Amino acid sequence: MTEKVAIVTGAARGIGLATTKTFLNEGWRVVMVDRDGEELEVASRDLKNTLAVAADVSIESEVEHVFKETIDRFGQVDALVNNAGVADFGPIEETDFKRWRRVMETNLDGVFLMSQAATPYLKSSKGAIVNIASISGLRASTLRVAYGTSKAAVIHLTKQQAAELGEYNIRANCVCPGPVRTKLAMAVHTQDIIDAYHDAIPLNRYGSEQEIAEVICFLCSEKASYVTGQIVAADGGFEATGVGLPALRK
Repeated sequence: MTEKVAIVTGAARGIGLATTKTFLNEGWRVVMVDRDGEELEVASRDLKNTLAVAADVSIESEVEHVFKETIDRFGQVDALVNNAGVADFGPIEETDFKRWRRVMETNLDGVFLMSQAATPYLKSSKGAIVNIASISGLRASTLRVAYGTSKAAVIHLTKQQAAELGEYNIRANCVCPGPVRTKLAMAVHTQDIIDAYHDAIPLNRYGSEQEIAEVICFLCSEKASYVTGQIVAADGGFEATGVGLPALRK
């Protein structure tokens, strides 16, 4: 068992909730952060060794509140998982500045604000940052001008963090999930979309929330003590294949 403390944003559902449970199974204590207070309360209700804090990571004062609550309760921060994100897709021509900012303020500004606030505590614990980007930050796709750009920026922000914070023994890495079988994805992906993804992914399937969580928790652990500045695509090989794979399989 460990006395380590992780902060996980976007923890009320999906990858964030799976990551929370994986940390708990490994003996960590977890601060669960989400701006959906009602959903967060439901998600955290039966989980021990957790602290639920309803907060919007894009608002500086609310980020400060997260860390005050964390230190008051647990006294330390050993890992920060910046998972909170907005998935708002649309054509370039229909993406106005309001939509652009809505995506950027959570997906990029939130990662920056949470990381900046965490740094003094991570210096003390020689801890880790894991930022959650996306396969859309590694390869362009339709309808993702704001989302993909925000995630590409998170990838570079991670490298900046690794380069500058390494002298304090703070590690920073980034996980880029490919298509994941979440409730939301399954609700909006038609069978044609599912089939197309399966054709393009060498493992021929979507990933699971738990599979992504395992990678995140590994990068926060001592098992990854010499790993920093890395961009890990947990995507079934999707990014590695480039174009043309479906045609080659026929």
